[in-house]
Amino acid sequence: MSSAVPDTRVRILTAAWTLLEEGGGRGVRMVDVARQAGVSRQAVYLHFPSRAELLIATTRFIDEVKDVEGRLAECRAAVGGRARMEAFIRAWCGYIPEVHGVCGALLAMRDSDAEAAAAWDDRMAALREGCAAVVHDLAADGDLRHELDAEEATDLLWTLVSVRNWEHLTGDRGWSQERYVSAMQMMAQRVLCER
Repeated sequence: MSSAVPDTRVRILTAAWTLLEEGGGRGVRMVDVARQAGVSRQAVYLHFPSRAELLIATTRFIDEVKDVEGRLAECRAAVGGRARMEAFIRAWCGYIPEVHGVCGALLAMRDSDAEAAAAWDDRMAALREGCAAVVHDLAADGDLRHELDAEEATDLLWTLVSVRNWEHLTGDRGWSQERYVSAMQMMAQRVLCER
């Protein structure tokens, strides 16, 4: 019996992931997830008491499947704030295209769907923590611009590497992924670092 629990949970999370990507945010109700997973609605509620918990767990599951921890290894091992910033931007900005379908769905639902907003906010809080760690290292090295405090610098980096900026530059303006990453690294250095 206990071996079926993780399988059911994974099926539910995979179903929610699929619905988010394919539906652009439509049809991600608990009943839709249950149907997609081939389980009862009660089974979904046993694993996830609320839709917000399901959506948050789904986004974290995606990060686990796509090995976000492994992607951040270079960043965490980097010596110095500038090296850490470059590695962090490379890792995060390289990840955006892989999760853009889910990001787009959550963004589309966010204004009218509190549960989707909670899932989006959870992941953006994690991104902001990464930005804060970079800023901390820049400050520790004496490389953070003197006119910026840590909060402002974190806000600037977090905004610079936002999904919306990636959409505008790669989607609307047709930038290559490589050009986008390179430009974000250059801009972050110019905005955040002392010369």
